[in-house]
Amino acid sequence: MYRAFLTLLLALLAQTSPAQYVAAPSFTLANAAGEQVALPRTQDGVDIYFFWASWCPYCKALMPHLQSMRIEYGDDVTIIAMNIRDDEPPKPFMAANGYDFVLIPEADSIMELYGVRPTPAVFVIDGKGLIRFNLYEMVFSDTSEFKAMSHGKKAGRRAPYWAAEIRKAIDQVLSERKDD
Repeated sequence: MYRAFLTLLLALLAQTSPAQYVAAPSFTLANAAGEQVALPRTQDGVDIYFFWASWCPYCKALMPHLQSMRIEYGDDVTIIAMNIRDDEPPKPFMAANGYDFVLIPEADSIMELYGVRPTPAVFVIDGKGLIRFNLYEMVFSDTSEFKAMSHGKKAGRRAPYWAAEIRKAIDQVLSERKDD
């Protein structure tokens, strides 16, 4: 038992950086143009993996904030929109709303790699392939008034907060890059 625990502990330590960030699982999927995209990638900026579906009110509320990050940070941030559990084709939805994310139209096969359960899921990945932010790690204490709201209203309230936390993670990664 002790040996199994030690083996597991060593394996976990090998996956983390000195700052205790976990390596993003690797995968290759086709983008909307049919080209193979291998992730995570080594880059100077930040990649945001956004698991979403067109029917999800939380995704719809968060997408304009992500688009504003694309504009604000320019080439330092790439949004990789991984469509999951969707009956509608995602490309027309993205085009109709003016989102210029890298679209992975069929990402269901990698949901388990990232522990994706409900939508949306957001991961900020630094240039070394480390997960620097995971939306699922945010904890909420909902009031009875909040619980009584529709999903659309809840999404409208949560999305700006989520976006602010994502921006904090981006700023942290980019400031560390400048220090190197």
